[in-house]
Amino acid sequence: MRILITGAAGFIGSALLGRLLTDIGSADITGLDLAPAPAWASGERLSWIRGGLDDRAVLECVGASSFDLVFHLASVPGGRAEAEPVLGRRVNLDASLDLFQVLAQSRRRPRVVYASSIAVYGALSAALVSTQTEARPVITYGAHKRMVEIALADHTRRGDLSGIALRLPGIVARPRPVSGFGSAFMSELLHALSAGERYVCPVSPAATAWWLSAKAVVDNLIRAGKIEVCGHLQLPALCLSIADVVAGLARLYGAERSAGVMFDPDDRIEAAFGRYPMLDVSAELALGFAHDGTLAGMITNALCAANR
Repeated sequence: MRILITGAAGFIGSALLGRLLTDIGSADITGLDLAPAPAWASGERLSWIRGGLDDRAVLECVGASSFDLVFHLASVPGGRAEAEPVLGRRVNLDASLDLFQVLAQSRRRPRVVYASSIAVYGALSAALVSTQTEARPVITYGAHKRMVEIALADHTRRGDLSGIALRLPGIVARPRPVSGFGSAFMSELLHALSAGERYVCPVSPAATAWWLSAKAVVDNLIRAGKIEVCGHLQLPALCLSIADVVAGLARLYGAERSAGVMFDPDDRIEAAFGRYPMLDVSAELALGFAHDGTLAGMITNALCAANR
């Protein structure tokens, strides 16, 4: 088996790369990223393409190989894509469409697992959210993610790709320094309280978000690569308030840790990232996708991965 990971040096990509190098002994893996391969990643099974998918030479390099399984994770994050829409379109939309076209021309019908985002939903109401919820993105990043979902579904309909798009929630805990993401407070809260540091939280204790560890998202990406289901799915996640997470951290690291949290809510951040309703992911759970199980499990998984 030949596997391609785009964004392979990133937060999720490097975690996936490490798991595949460990778990799938017979697979040859190609990593693609603007950054070099992580220092720990080596061996005869790994090759590396350094560059961006918006570079024609990089796409030609991809097209020169044939892949059985592709994890398409590379993207410009939401905040930067909104601030630099030309860059966001070039990388998140145009380069993704070009990648699918190159993969389709191989005539191998590779399995493509695309990292989409909950940003496709747009503003959320108090109603349950599922893949049946209408996608109404309100930022450029979400609009591009939805467009790519549609393109992948069309390639799948035509029979030249076998595509599945996973809508990812906030993934924790991103390594420090955490910056550039509106949901960065989720990772920073975990880091600060586990280290016994004071933290000023930009959302209120009642703010709710969907939480999933990097370990769990890698489990789900690998699961998506193994099954035959196509289309778009919502990854399971724990719906937790900030108060819930603070209490969970206090139970794990000591009750005094909660005293180190102060709140200075930013209405814009809370409106965008702190008012998430419950998820209906019964169909995804039946397919073998899963969240971290418990609050304590999510915290432990998230911080172990971040500190590895």
